[in-house]
Amino acid sequence: MRIAELARLAKVKVSTVRFYERSGVLAEPERTTGGYRDYRETDVVRLRFLRRGQELGFTLAELHDFDRLSQAARSGGASAGDVAAAAAQKLQEIDEKVADLQRTRTAISDLLDAQCVDPSVPCTIVSALAGVVEAESS
Repeated sequence: MRIAELARLAKVKVSTVRFYERSGVLAEPERTTGGYRDYRETDVVRLRFLRRGQELGFTLAELHDFDRLSQAARSGGASAGDVAAAAAQKLQEIDEKVADLQRTRTAISDLLDAQCVDPSVPCTIVSALAGVVEAESS
């Protein structure tokens, strides 16, 4: 199949297919005698895997590693535990980001509780972002 059909079936843009090829996460396909790329059904599956993985927050490098580990596990070179360990590491990173976002949300919420109401006094939100409030309270 040609690149446009591959992109349509995988629900990505043609430019995405080319980007994945340049990045090395999608193998460049064989060419027809006319010079067209000749993709296979396995490329559709690969593109869907990459797209879904990125939607879940994985980087292309992480997805490439997952795929490599998965292939190694199928051929006896790695265990399913290796794949699970990589996924658990990603889950830990996500949990850390969520905790950081929660701290950020709390800080912003606290700043909003002290809204800027007096036009003659600097806004506490701006002061806090500039580090003035922390310096004054020290």
